[in-house]
Amino acid sequence: MRVLVTRPAAQAGEWVRLLREAGLQAEALPLINIAPTADAPGLAQAWRSLGDMALVVFVSPNAATCFFDGKPAGAAWPDALVAASPGPGTTRVLRALGVSTVVEPAADSPQFDSEALWAQLAERDWQGRHVLVVRGASGRDWLADRLRERGAVLHFVAAYGRAVPALSTDEQALLADALAAPAKHVWLFSSSEAVTNLQTLAPGAGWASAVAIGTHPRIAQTARSLGFGRVLEARPSAEAVVACIQSIAP
Repeated sequence: MRVLVTRPAAQAGEWVRLLREAGLQAEALPLINIAPTADAPGLAQAWRSLGDMALVVFVSPNAATCFFDGKPAGAAWPDALVAASPGPGTTRVLRALGVSTVVEPAADSPQFDSEALWAQLAERDWQGRHVLVVRGASGRDWLADRLRERGAVLHFVAAYGRAVPALSTDEQALLADALAAPAKHVWLFSSSEAVTNLQTLAPGAGWASAVAIGTHPRIAQTARSLGFGRVLEARPSAEAVVACIQSIAP
């Protein structure tokens, strides 16, 4: 079975490498295109405001990368400023960018998401404290709502935009193969948006014979709603995904 990794291109290659090292046949088929924000002034203002922040929440690896890519000349990340990450992928990017203090979900969390991150933040005093959320052009506000309920003052900046990708010739061939032989492919989804983008790229396709793995219950439910005949859930770690795929391999 061929595993199709649908993460954005910046993360898909690493996942393909990890799956291949585990002996699986894997290919990258990014189903979300990431582009830097057009709001350069807003990004610059966010950098200038870092000294006023008690916390900066990065919603994804792309949020971290694009935020630092938009750093204006002369700006610097304050040494004492705390960053928050929803999972190990975002944490790795932040540490590589020089952020020393990162709050993230516990390593044994059932899921890496806003709820698991909130478990690490909930006991802190947020009354009157300023929090910056770095995200895409839109996003889920669950964590921001929890912080606001505790008295935090929320600020938002869109560091990047997401869109349906324009597939390359090779990617179009991969999609055609998956449509022609759905039972021979496993779709690895790390975002509900990737699932809906697939529907846009292949309107009217039948997925009853296809297998999908979602790295979060919400993602898995979106795949079920698209009509995937078999949908499994796995934690968003290479080890968990490999074990899940091996459990269904013929």
